[in-house]
Amino acid sequence: MSEPSRTGAAGAGAHGSPHPGADPKWWTLAAVSLGTFMLLIDLTIVNVALPDIQAALRASFSDVQWVVDAYALTLAALLLTAGSLADLYGRRRLYLIGLVVFTAASALCGVAQSPLMLELSRGLQGIGGAIMFSVSLALLANAFRGAERGLAFGVWGALAGLAAAVGPIVGGVLVSGLSWRWIFFVNVPIGAIALALTMARVVESRDEQATRPDWPGFVLFSGALACLIYALIESGRSSFTATPVIACFAAAAVLLIAFLLVEVRSRHPMFDLRLFRVPTFVGGDLAAFGLSFSIFAMLLYVVLYLQNVLEYSALQTGVRLLTLSGGVLVASAVAGRLSTKVPIRALIGPGLVLVGVGLWLMRGLTAASSWTHLIPGLIVAGVGIGFVNPPLASTAVGVVEPRRSGMAAGINLTFRQVGLATGVALLGTLFANRLTSEVQSQTAGTPFATHSAEISTALRSGNVSRLFATTPPQQRGPLVEVARGAFASALDEILLISAIVTLAAGILSFLLIRSKDFVSPPQG
Repeated sequence: MSEPSRTGAAGAGAHGSPHPGADPKWWTLAAVSLGTFMLLIDLTIVNVALPDIQAALRASFSDVQWVVDAYALTLAALLLTAGSLADLYGRRRLYLIGLVVFTAASALCGVAQSPLMLELSRGLQGIGGAIMFSVSLALLANAFRGAERGLAFGVWGALAGLAAAVGPIVGGVLVSGLSWRWIFFVNVPIGAIALALTMARVVESRDEQATRPDWPGFVLFSGALACLIYALIESGRSSFTATPVIACFAAAAVLLIAFLLVEVRSRHPMFDLRLFRVPTFVGGDLAAFGLSFSIFAMLLYVVLYLQNVLEYSALQTGVRLLTLSGGVLVASAVAGRLSTKVPIRALIGPGLVLVGVGLWLMRGLTAASSWTHLIPGLIVAGVGIGFVNPPLASTAVGVVEPRRSGMAAGINLTFRQVGLATGVALLGTLFANRLTSEVQSQTAGTPFATHSAEISTALRSGNVSRLFATTPPQQRGPLVEVARGAFASALDEILLISAIVTLAAGILSFLLIRSKDFVSPPQG
């Protein structure tokens, strides 16, 4: 038996299994999949609930962006450090800590009384999520060997697809049947089950050669990312040329350069830049970034369109998003089986291209469009997501030896969250700017010209229905046309940008991902 196999199999047993007579790997898969399911379903549930949150807490458009980005920002900032801590102190131990933090933060989100409290609680959720995400794939990589590892990654990816599939409808049911607060409260029992299962059945594993976390790198990377996201969101409220925005962009650039210099000089970096010499690793990271930047960031604005403009309820919105979810669910099941039989590039590259095509098909919205215009694009994009998610997991850890799986998984998941955070922020800024200019253009020479700023604000803050209600009946029809037309035009623009980004990521990942870069897993 090879040395890595002893570290992963016998070595894990050396740390002690709560049930020595049981094979722990399948329990590990169950615990990791349950925790991951909770994390990912939380993302899609939140999207469906955002208009209700916006109305209940009187939140601004930038507040809505921060509800998403506070989670993604802390998740991205802490993933690499959490992975290092897990390698050093034990992956099972850190996973348990992550479960406790995430579950407690979910309860705090549920009782939030202001946008700020919700945003801070979402940030705390991101801390717990970072620990769980960074450890999940490493736990699977350590527990499984040979063909079973591919099967485990396939199951994990398929469940990730299932979470994306059922999230909108579950969110719609909870928001419409109870309240938006229950999208967070539902995590409490799920987290408790995952916690009990992990404590009872998952064995400990760690990297015996692990070193202490790279704290200077963590501080610099977190600062750079925070400055970048703040600048992107703030530019939507002011402009890209505003002094605070320029200052934050400059600070982000300086901190990022300093981070790269620290990582190059560090003996034990949290972000091993040598991994980027491996084309497959780069391709997997680009795929992760492109997928999150495009379709997952776009879901926020599609939901706002369905609820704030077309005036569907959360449940009605969730039902309509089943056109996306159905494609994800079916394709994930197929990709989970194919990932062990065909080259990964044959799933990830074409899958991303399908997502890009789906986003392109959603374009062409006008003031007269109904939700059915989105159906072809949602179906195609859903199929693309389903093909990408299962095999993408294995690109993160498949190109390194098992002991470095924590860092590799953390870097890939960081790219996912950076993609989501920057996508929501940048697309939101471009959306807000285009919305304002479209309202001004469409109201020019009309009785609404002096109220263009009020109309733009209402569209961004989700107060369209209130605006319509206070408008004289004879002017309501033209105002509805202006509002729908401006929103559709702004949505069209960011659909185009996200489609281009996804198509580019698909082509690059197909060219970069190579079968020969994967490390042959030890048998055992």
